[in-house]
Amino acid sequence: MGVEAKIAPSMLSSDFANLASEAQRMLHSGADWLHMDIMALCPKSYNWCSSYREAYLDCHLMVTNPLAYVEPFGKAGASGFTFHVEVSKDNWQELVENIKAKGMRPGVALKPGTPIEEVYPLVEGNNPVEMVLVMTVEPGFGGQKFMPETMDKVRALRKKYPSLDIEVDGGLGPSTIDAAASAGANCIVAGSSVFGAPEPAHVIKLMRKSVEDAQQ
Repeated sequence: MGVEAKIAPSMLSSDFANLASEAQRMLHSGADWLHMDIMALCPKSYNWCSSYREAYLDCHLMVTNPLAYVEPFGKAGASGFTFHVEVSKDNWQELVENIKAKGMRPGVALKPGTPIEEVYPLVEGNNPVEMVLVMTVEPGFGGQKFMPETMDKVRALRKKYPSLDIEVDGGLGPSTIDAAASAGANCIVAGSSVFGAPEPAHVIKLMRKSVEDAQQ
């Protein structure tokens, strides 16, 4: 496939009282990206972004009006800006244009119940998104169980778009990574399985190897 493995610990599972040190701990453990779930336009979230400009900040916007968030997150230094297809069917072209204009990488996410076909126009458009995030749990809550049926969407995407970055988020860890990697996911968001591990670096290394092995 030729896509690079990216492991992105989810800051939703971190110790919120020590976000800075938690982020540093993940980077030192080998994380490629830091994944941030944004559910409200909170100044703390984008101020925190500005403190970590040296890291790739993979921001997942679980909001109904993502266009309003583009400017503040762009100014704050977010690297990736992923919005939900369910709330942007009418203005995704404008959204992608604005995201790129602010120097961020656009991605589109879809919930477990959303048909995969709904993201195809966004990947194939004249100004396309650069990543698709397949939610493998219902968004908004950490610690949920991985939904294996969502892997059909990943397989469909990988078959159709061999060089696309495909991200999965929800219930990913040592017991589920092989299913995601073999389906074609290369960007892996992991929360409690990394933050709760005695050795986060070991879990990150294991997940990276699974993705790399699946591509051989």
